Amino acid sequence: MEEKPYFCPNCRANRIKFNLIASTSLQMLKNAYSGQIVEQEEPTLIEESEPMIQCRVCNYSGNEMRFIKQAEREPRFENATTSMD
Repeated sequence: MEEKPYFCPNCRANRIKFNLIASTSLQMLKNAYSGQIVEQEEPTLIEESEPMIQCRVCNYSGNEMRFIKQAEREPRFENATTSMD
């Protein structure tokens, strides 16, 4: 995950509230008759080539680069405060 600003390409209102979506794999054995889980391993993280990001305002999901590129197209600048003494 890159340390760059995000901007939702869908709603174009959100720059701060996001979810990182990760996939996991869970190995298990089930009883063929009852369907009960007999044995279960700890979940393991599935490595993604590029993280999936979800906007928490409009729920749009896409790859991280879409959010980064949208922020680069419409950058937000910090206001520099100057004092007049």
